[in-house]
Amino acid sequence: MLRKRIIFTLIYENGFFNQSRNFRLQKVGNIDWLEKNYRLQDISFSLDEIIVLNASKGDKDIKRFATILNRLVDDVFIPIAAGGGVNSIADAEMLFKNGADKIVLNSALYEKPNMVKEIVQHYGKQSVVASVDYINQDVFIKNGVQKIDTPLDLYIKHIESLNVGEVYLNSIEQDGTGFGYDIDTIQKISSEIKIPLIVAGGAGNEKHLLKAISMGNVNAVATANLFNFIGDGWPNARRYMLENNCNLAEWKS
Repeated sequence: MLRKRIIFTLIYENGFFNQSRNFRLQKVGNIDWLEKNYRLQDISFSLDEIIVLNASKGDKDIKRFATILNRLVDDVFIPIAAGGGVNSIADAEMLFKNGADKIVLNSALYEKPNMVKEIVQHYGKQSVVASVDYINQDVFIKNGVQKIDTPLDLYIKHIESLNVGEVYLNSIEQDGTGFGYDIDTIQKISSEIKIPLIVAGGAGNEKHLLKAISMGNVNAVATANLFNFIGDGWPNARRYMLENNCNLAEWKS
């Protein structure tokens, strides 16, 4: 049986990391702030993966983002997935060369499916994460701004046809609220999806993480909440989940 995973999502915009609520960003600090407040090497023992999403508006400046990514890689020993603004094979290659273990794709899933297939063919399906932002049955691309005409359940089937490795399912309505995950939608999608599912949007404490990850086909839980898990938040969350028989790997620091 595959181990479950806890994932910390970092939202990056133009040189700064942000707290997000319903996709409205609040600037928190730069890479120096992140390293000081999260002791990334230490919390790596409490996490299984980090996802870094470039939410910069307009020109996402992949080169600058790759530089930040390269610095993060030096701080942690767990896998890092990165994405946001990947519009070509060259963009993907730049992120891989700067330390990404996986590439996260969002708008390209809808706008450039052939490019997605090329990336999968070149780097392997295990290296590609499909990010899906939604409200109810509506799917949004372009940082949650543009609604597409394909409902969520059919869009998931479209993504599966691209042969990606896993899906990162993110609720815009729950994003940053700390009220818990969108359990109803997760139940529906997890009962139908045939590839690993990461759920995001709404986690405010370890009980929320445990509730979502305990659902049958949910492979991982993610949160971008920069405040609720600061300090000893991540070690305590992992300890709580292990004590409640969650099938996580038990790292020794």
